[in-house]
Amino acid sequence: MREMTCITCPNGCTLRVEEKDGEIQVSGNKCKRGETFALAELQHPMRTICSTVRTAFAGTPVIPVRVSGEIPKEMIFDVMKEINTIVVEHPVKRGEVLLPDVLNLGVDIIVTSNVLEGGQENEHKAV
Repeated sequence: MREMTCITCPNGCTLRVEEKDGEIQVSGNKCKRGETFALAELQHPMRTICSTVRTAFAGTPVIPVRVSGEIPKEMIFDVMKEINTIVVEHPVKRGEVLLPDVLNLGVDIIVTSNVLEGGQENEHKAV
C-alpha cells in the first residue's frame, strides 16, 4: 500500500493506493478527482514550475515566470536548466513567452508579472 496526499482540490485527501487482484484501487478520496490524481501520479506524474529569471535591470534583477502547462516530473531539472539561461533585456508583460516549446515539451516559459511593462526599463537599466 502507498499513501499520498491529493493536491487537486482544497480537501487535501489522504489517498491510499493498493493493488488487489491486478487492479489498482484508490480509497480515502472525497471526490472522483482524487482517484484520477492517484492513478496519474503512479503512471505518469506531471508538475508545473514557477520560478524567476534574471533581467538586465538593476532595480528589478529578477521577474517571475512559469511553464504554460504541466511537464513530466522527471523533466523538472532539465527545464530549470533552460530557465536559468534566460536573461530579460527588454520590457516584458504578463503572459509574454520568453522561451517557446521548452525542450520540445509543448509548453512555454511565460512571464507572470507586469513589473517591467510600460517603459520602466529606463528606471531600472543596469549601468
